[in-house]
Formats: sequence, structure tokens, C-alpha cells
Amino acid sequence: MIPLAERMRPRDLSQFIGQQHLVGEGAVLRRALEMGRIPSLIFWGPPGVGKTTLAQLIAQQLNKPFYQLSAVHAGVKEVREVIENAEKASLFQTRGAILFIDEIHRFSKSQQDALLGAVEKGIVTLIGATTENPSFEVIPALLSRCQVYILHPLTREQLEMLLRRALLEDELLKKRQVELAETDALLLYSGGDARRLLNALELIVNATPENLPVCITNEYVREKIQQNIALYDKSGEQHYDIISAFIKSVRGSDPNAALYWLARMLEGGEDIEFIARRLIILAAEDIGLANPNALLLATATMEAVRVIGMPEARIVLSECTIYLATSPKSNSAYLAIDKALETVRAGKVYPVPLHLRNAPTPLLRELRYGAGYRYSHDFPGHFIQQDYLPSELKGTCFYEPADNAAEARMREKLRQEWKQWYPYA
Repeated sequence: MIPLAERMRPRDLSQFIGQQHLVGEGAVLRRALEMGRIPSLIFWGPPGVGKTTLAQLIAQQLNKPFYQLSAVHAGVKEVREVIENAEKASLFQTRGAILFIDEIHRFSKSQQDALLGAVEKGIVTLIGATTENPSFEVIPALLSRCQVYILHPLTREQLEMLLRRALLEDELLKKRQVELAETDALLLYSGGDARRLLNALELIVNATPENLPVCITNEYVREKIQQNIALYDKSGEQHYDIISAFIKSVRGSDPNAALYWLARMLEGGEDIEFIARRLIILAAEDIGLANPNALLLATATMEAVRVIGMPEARIVLSECTIYLATSPKSNSAYLAIDKALETVRAGKVYPVPLHLRNAPTPLLRELRYGAGYRYSHDFPGHFIQQDYLPSELKGTCFYEPADNAAEARMREKLRQEWKQWYPYA
């Protein structure tokens, strides 16, 4: 069966809810449509605010062929095929095609480059949709050829209007006896996404036997949604609870639990770059010097998910999660910098010793800046004992090697080199 969100998709601009700054009477996009001509566009806004619907309505109103690609699934090959089809069609009609690319921020540079020629020649009018800032995610050459329009989140009143309209107009729902008593829970679970809101409404109604009336209350919504969907509120408490469980599972060296919480986030539509950032922090804070390669892999993971996007990014995130969870753990770097910061914040701020100061001018050299400094590379093993801390802090030990193989070697090296200077017994 076609989902309610698809059944309720507006058939013309008069049914479109929201974005009045673009499509209201006298608004910029409305005027362009009335003139029968629009430039290439990029719609930037959160999920479920009408980017795809608006693109379809534009093509419909201008009576232009409409091609749709998802950046998650399409590659350069699919882009070129669409452009070839649009070019062939233009031989028989003067109007160009609309090419709508959903999640255009997930297109690589080469994929975006493949669009340039067709956009420049007018073979296609590009409409891209993105939830990310196009200034960072769309190549400058393509961005300069597009007008960027920002789509705003739908208001509470607009979302409630969608609910009432669905109950009144949908062929299936209007046959049911449904009372919309409370909307807070539905609106919370939708996160402002109209598509999720309508599909949640349909789920709630269908969870009640057809011969019974439906009274939609907050309690009833919570009960039915928790029974039927893997709930994940990206902007609420679940967001913080699940990422916390993920971090603690990796820190606790449990790859199976970590993968479960990772799956919960991915299935809930969590921002994959947010997950990758947390892995980088984890690699530095909880693994650190016990396995420095963890930070390299986590950093590479961030770059990889940016380049390939979902669904393939799930594999990269899984690999990094498993590697970090099974790595030896150390928080020594984390503790060391916090201990040093605590010392500075306690007011223990002393002058730089003269022999460590920079001496770029004769006057400073006259004042003994840099005098007595010994260049480490001039000595055996590229090491020489000398003071690097202010005298007031001499012997202060911020870094304590943790109990793991890698840092045990570091401890021994420090003990041999610094002997009585630092307490690395």
C-alpha cells in the first residue's frame, strides 16, 4: 500500500503547506513560476519540509519532463544517462527537463562535475535538495550556477494542519472514526518532519482494529509507536542517551554492544558525520597512546563517510567501531592535558625561562634571550637533559603512562632519559 505521506503529497501549489517566503503570493519563487522560467536551484532545509514535493510541483507547473536521482544510490553513470535522455528529448521539444537530485551534498566532486556542462547549456534545470550547508558541500563551479533557497522548519500550526487535512481528505483515513485529542507526542516523534508525522499518524490509526474508533492521545501515541517502530529522536533525549551508550560500549571494549547502538543511530537517521566525530574523540580520549593508529583510522573514517555517504558509510563506521572497541585502552593523554590545564587555571603562570625564549634581534640576545639553550640534535641519541619547565614547576609530572604495552615502553624510555627529573620509576 502507498504510504500516507505519499498519498497526501500536494497536487498543486495551493495545497502546499509552509515556505510562504518562497511560494506565497508575490514571493520570489512564485513569481519565477508565474513567468514560466526558473534558474537552477538548490533547496537547503531540514528533512520533511517539502523539498522533493516543491521540485515536483515546479516541473508540473512548468510542464517540463522530470527526472529524479538520489545521491545515495546514483553515480556518474546514472547522471550521464539522465542528461543524455534529456538531450534527446530536447531535440523534439523546446523546453528543457528538470533534474532533481535528492541529498546532493552526498555527491562526490566528480559526480557534481558531471552536471556542470548540462546545467551551463540549459539541457537540464537542476534542482538539488540538501540538509547540509551547500557552501561547504557543493563545488563552487556548480554552486555559482544555482540559486540557493532556504526552506524553514514547519511550524506547529502547519504540522497540525497536515494532520487534520489527512484525516479529512485521505480516502482511507476518512473512512475511520478518528478523534485527534492531543498532538504533542506525534509532533515530538516527527521531529518536524512532515513525512514522518503522516506515517506515524497512519501507524497509530492502523494499530487500532478497523471496527473501533480511534482517540489519539499522547499516551496512546507513545504506546503504539514504541510497539511498532525503532524510536530514535535525533534532536531529543534519545539522541544523547544512545550516543552515550555507544561511547561507553566502545570504551568498555564490547564490539557487539557498540554495533547495536551504532545500528540504532543509523536506522534512526543520525548524522553520520556526528558519529564519525565521536569516534575521533573516542580514539584520542579512550585509546590514545595505547594504540595511536586508532586516531588515524578514526580520522580516515570521517573523510570516508563524507566522500561516500550512506548506505556504504555504514560499513566504514562498523569497521572503525569494531577496531576501536577491540583496541587496548588508555586515557593518559586526556588526563595529562586536563592536569596541565588545571595547573594553569590555578594561577601557576610563570615566565618562560631565558634559555627557551626566542631571540630574533640583537637587543634580545643582549638581554640573554636564548642563552644557554642546548640543541638536542647536537647530542648522542638526539637528547640532552635540560630544564623546559619554569623553575617553579620543575619535576612536575603531568603525563603518567598507562598500563599497556605501548606506554610501558614509553615509561621505560622516559625513566632512562630523565632519571631523577621526573618520577617515572
